[in-house]
Amino acid sequence: MDAPTRLEVRKRAGSRCEYCRLRQQDEQDNPFHIEHIIAKQHGGSDDLGNLSLACSQCNAIKGPNLSSIDPDTGLLIRLFHPRKDRWEDHFRRDGAYILGLTEVGRTTAWLLCFNDPDNLHQRELLLQLGELD
Repeated sequence: MDAPTRLEVRKRAGSRCEYCRLRQQDEQDNPFHIEHIIAKQHGGSDDLGNLSLACSQCNAIKGPNLSSIDPDTGLLIRLFHPRKDRWEDHFRRDGAYILGLTEVGRTTAWLLCFNDPDNLHQRELLLQLGELD
């Protein structure tokens, strides 16, 4: 993947993880990754439409996954797709907590551990500092 493509992905994302919405400036010791939404092993490409910006935690946990089990229904559900889905349609922040509004949102939030204690603590601190919008 060339440098202009990487730069375009970062600009398009506003230097935010396109999954949990954490800002790169809040994770300066952990550079964000250019992530394949559909992994190459599943036929994904390096086209801009298949690339997103992900924090190191979201990228590591998501890996090549395209779906997971909805924690409420037990059904296999696709994950949030940053190029095809709008974040606001699937998630809502309630203070530091990220609430999944749909089965896609619930499944993605659960799999990527959006509301694990460490992630909640980080968002709580950012809220207290007025750094979380």
